[in-house]
Amino acid sequence: MRIALVASKFNAPIPDQMLEAAKARAEKIGAEVVDVVRVPGTWEIPLAVKALLARKDVDAVVAIGVLITGETIHDEVLADSVAPALMRLQLETGKPVGLGITGPEMTWEQAESRVENSALAVVAAVRMAELLRPPPKGTGAPRRARKDSLGARRVSARNP
Repeated sequence: MRIALVASKFNAPIPDQMLEAAKARAEKIGAEVVDVVRVPGTWEIPLAVKALLARKDVDAVVAIGVLITGETIHDEVLADSVAPALMRLQLETGKPVGLGITGPEMTWEQAESRVENSALAVVAAVRMAELLRPPPKGTGAPRRARKDSLGARRVSARNP
């Protein structure tokens, strides 16, 4: 499975830590990280994700960022815009987008405690890409449930 990671730089060093957690989880589950794109902030994530989803060598993308509450509702506005944009991109392309963006309404301390959420987003994106992978061509075999590389049951034309 080939994935790309898009991580914001804003609110560093938390997104940096999230990116490292995502890379470590990808390696642990056998997913190849073919590209890492760093963007200024969470607002810029969907455009980078769109470009990566258009690539033939990318099966899934994981969006990584952190929205910390400040004196305004800026974090809520971003969350209300970015999450739907990422959902729309995965529905339009048929490729999964893992949501590794934490917040809104989070303190700095809460954000630090949720660094591993980016790793969970890697697992979700890889699992969905495996579920969406078409069966081998010309098999004509009935689809059977089997365990995928993450240990979950999935339907496949291959033998278990």
